[in-house]
Amino acid sequence: MNLLLNILLQSWNLLLESSVFILFGLLVSGLLRVFLNPGSVSRHLGRGRFKSVFKASLLGIPIPLCSCGVLPAAAALKKQGASNGAVTSFLISTPESGVDSIAITYALMDPIMTVVRPVAAFFTAFAAGITENLLGNPEPARSIVPDLSCPVDGCCDGKNCSPEVHRNHHRFDEKISAGFRFAFTDVWGDLAVWFLFGLLLSGIITVLIPESLFSRYMGGGFGAMLIMLGAGIPIYICATASTPIAATLILQGVSPGAALVFLMTGPATNAASLTVLVRMLGKRATGIYLAAIAICAVGFGLLVDWIYAAMGVSARSMVGQAGEAIPHAVELTGAILILVLSVKPVWRFMRDRILRPGSTGDASATGTPAIDAPEPCAGST
Repeated sequence: MNLLLNILLQSWNLLLESSVFILFGLLVSGLLRVFLNPGSVSRHLGRGRFKSVFKASLLGIPIPLCSCGVLPAAAALKKQGASNGAVTSFLISTPESGVDSIAITYALMDPIMTVVRPVAAFFTAFAAGITENLLGNPEPARSIVPDLSCPVDGCCDGKNCSPEVHRNHHRFDEKISAGFRFAFTDVWGDLAVWFLFGLLLSGIITVLIPESLFSRYMGGGFGAMLIMLGAGIPIYICATASTPIAATLILQGVSPGAALVFLMTGPATNAASLTVLVRMLGKRATGIYLAAIAICAVGFGLLVDWIYAAMGVSARSMVGQAGEAIPHAVELTGAILILVLSVKPVWRFMRDRILRPGSTGDASATGTPAIDAPEPCAGST
């Protein structure tokens, strides 16, 4: 009983430290959903071997999508005219980052990792996209057909009314309200189970695994990066859920570079998404996708360890310092709100996966991500 209580206590402390930052990231993601113009997105990603890749890599940084949730969005971009290189870039930068995961990285880790994480995601995505465009055959010009349906309430499909007319369909406060609903239902609905699982796993690691084990084998160096690479590639975990695990690993003696490798590989790869990638983009593009993630993750991991050593900064001593600036009452309120918001998605997960496995026909029930969803920049699977 004491062991279970210790695990839950460690998990609860992590939730307190990160709650306010998670809520902030969710709100920003909801506003992105409502105010991001899909027509502009499609036009930018459909032309140019280099510019489209750059823009896709940059666009994916703030959008909160996991490695399975990003597949429908990427499929929609592909149908709307985005190049293979741009789609590949979007598939990498989006699940590796996101405003929610950036916020929680600042809360649970430190400013250095908060900056390095999206930068590494951008360069990895850019390298993969450029490689795909250079090695692949030139793609024929295709017409850009953006999804212009109303993100607020679906009042129109964007085809029978011009964007100028549609702008007047909803007041500013209605758009804000729709963004909030989207953030706390769709986005958090996809993240809640995995984030809570990440918190619980972090508590288990802290309580059950001795620090000496991590510091001995993963205290830094090329070998530590390879171990974390092998652990991160096959598993499924979203960027937000991977952050408390990475913070706990650093506290247990894992080098910040090795933790970064986990943060870059865990959210961007898993067996189910790789299967769909082969079908969507082909074997060559999937191989480039995996190689770029592996090479860049190890390279940035070694670079990060060097940066901390050169600056004379201890990653362990900086973990969680940002959360100390938040009053305890605010943290407690945020944590309770997150738990309340998690009740419905957790119950839905238990109902579909445990109580009635296989009873629903959607992607979440079968474990196989769908690739025909119409929304290019949604936060849901």
